[in-house]
Amino acid sequence: MTRSVQALAYARPSALESAGSGRLLGLETAGGLTPRGAEAHPRFFTGFLTSPQIAARGLLAVADVAAARYHQRIRPGSLDPVVTGNGDRLRFESFSGCGGVYARLDVLSAGLDGAETGHGTTNVDVNNPLREALSRLTGDDPLHLRVGPEELAVTTLDGPVVEKKVPLPDRWLRGFAEAQVASAGFDLRAELSGAEAVRFLRSLPRSQSRGPLWVVPSGRTLRPTTRPVAGAVCLAGPDRLIALERVLRHATALRVYGPVPDGRPAPSAWEIVLPGMRLTLTLSPDPARGFSGEGGVLEALATAEAAEDAELISVLLAWEPRIDPADLAAQSGLDVARVRAALTRLGTAGRVGYDVADAAYFHRELPYDADRAERHNPRLLSARALLAEGAVALDGGPGGGPASVRSGERLYRVRESADGRLSCTCAWWAEYAGRRGPCKHALAVRMARREARADGTAGPSAGTPAGISAETSTGTSVGGTR
Repeated sequence: MTRSVQALAYARPSALESAGSGRLLGLETAGGLTPRGAEAHPRFFTGFLTSPQIAARGLLAVADVAAARYHQRIRPGSLDPVVTGNGDRLRFESFSGCGGVYARLDVLSAGLDGAETGHGTTNVDVNNPLREALSRLTGDDPLHLRVGPEELAVTTLDGPVVEKKVPLPDRWLRGFAEAQVASAGFDLRAELSGAEAVRFLRSLPRSQSRGPLWVVPSGRTLRPTTRPVAGAVCLAGPDRLIALERVLRHATALRVYGPVPDGRPAPSAWEIVLPGMRLTLTLSPDPARGFSGEGGVLEALATAEAAEDAELISVLLAWEPRIDPADLAAQSGLDVARVRAALTRLGTAGRVGYDVADAAYFHRELPYDADRAERHNPRLLSARALLAEGAVALDGGPGGGPASVRSGERLYRVRESADGRLSCTCAWWAEYAGRRGPCKHALAVRMARREARADGTAGPSAGTPAGISAETSTGTSVGGTR
């Protein structure tokens, strides 16, 4: 696993302090992007929280996920949450150290009372003393929130005095992107009242289950089941919802989102509705399976057209809380399908997220080199290597039909269905059948066809050299097939 070190530099530690008749929650920011460009310590908001205790607990829940590893609970992660100002709201996001849980607290305009919220994205310091202070916060005494340095300090800061250095694995970056792609395919599957949400969530098992749990709407609540019956939503690792307990007694509703069920384990999103806020946890299909390997972004990464479209769309973004693909299509001259592909690609660079409650993308710029998620994606790298080696033969020509790919000592057959989906005879495809994106062979074929159509040629030609066996069944060798 490729890792880098993320250096987060803060002017001072975040703190909860007494201030006159109330308290001041000062959240310090590290380097980030705003409409004015890169800033060392951007300032997004100063004003009051309408529900201070709930907001404090919601922020703690996001910090809980950032510090958690729900699978193989060793070496806890500790990447500070990301905050985005979208003009009408503040979004606090984090990702678990194991790569299987994405958390976001949306403090909406109804939860904020102050000046207009700024625009931009940065990391925010959530240190242990602050966590302890927030956990002790009770009552609803006025709580003033400041996101970014004090106004007078903006021009007087002469250098950081607090620095955190944390490992940033590539799988964490890819997981952030894949979680957005998965969420874009979700629909609302169930909604419970606050009281029913408390009863249901507190009835769930506290330990990891051996197999996936499913829940199905039953009257006013949800009924757990071990079988993927019609209308069921997958709840893989119910113990991973523990962060919701921070705010559970303040919940006004629980909304559950998921893809169209097909009987297989799938990701899901669990949203607690709060006064002026929403707290959402998105779970991977299995506690031992992070989002990084889902492969939902690979098709968008494999096309040069999407790269060019993404560059065009990126200049039209302005930290909108809701991105309308139809509006972007009208502004860019692209059709809506190409805009959506471009947004998927921008998601791999951390430049857009997806809000299941709004069923819309939103603009943010994650404060790290998220382009590494594309450059170091193992399947994408392997597909490009196969293409460079001339290992792809477009037997049916660049327009479609069968293709062959040499990989190691085997020859794999790639076929295209009537709806344009590619299948392969490799072990990866036999195990996942496209549920975790294309294998490297199908990806290489897709890239070869696009190159061939652009060049007006039939593409690379590859026969079956002596000593290479044609793999026409699912095969048994997993090594080198992904």
